[in-house]
Amino acid sequence: MNYLSVEENKILSEIEDYVRQKLATDVTGHGFDHIKRTVLLTERIALTEPQADLFTCLVGAYLHDVIDDKVVANVREAKQELRAFLTEVGLTETRITAVFLIIENISYKASLDAKTPELTIEAKAVQDADRIEAIGAIGIGRTFYYGGLKGHAIYNAAIPPRQVSELTSENYRTNEGTVIDHFYEKLILLYDQLHTEKGREIAQPRHEFLLQFIEEFKLEWENEKQ
Repeated sequence: MNYLSVEENKILSEIEDYVRQKLATDVTGHGFDHIKRTVLLTERIALTEPQADLFTCLVGAYLHDVIDDKVVANVREAKQELRAFLTEVGLTETRITAVFLIIENISYKASLDAKTPELTIEAKAVQDADRIEAIGAIGIGRTFYYGGLKGHAIYNAAIPPRQVSELTSENYRTNEGTVIDHFYEKLILLYDQLHTEKGREIAQPRHEFLLQFIEEFKLEWENEKQ
């Protein structure tokens, strides 16, 4: 990263190696390829936000899934290990706190919790990047990949998606709905929840593609396409 100091780049390299190792066997769609795309998106967004600390943004982007309960079996242990690692590579306690504020609060599940603290501009940049990764062609692919892993049906017209008002951080992942339900419960809502102008600029064509995909999917599923 040309915008960072030599020391910051060194630390980022160590963090990248750590994340690559932690997610090497991921089968949830949150592997290192997803991380790298999120990091690049975060950089594009953060560079347009003068108040954002780029290094903190990038550290948060690299680490945003390594303590997620979709990926790790024991979140508490993962957090303890990560905190020790960040101390070892030289992050200050202030920066570690800023990074944890990002990675503990940017998920869609966390956004459904009324107790989630207000996000910093660094957290907003990473959240926007992560949400952009959830839409568009790759986002659609990741959604079906994860749904298949969890044994969810692709679609069933008799199983309607839940209303947003029904969703909480506790029940968000307990539903036995279909993969297509997830589009309505989360994916098509993300564009309107983005924080940054750059994020919305990047996301717009992906969001439009997402809507077109759902329309095409429904036509084909119901055999209405000529």
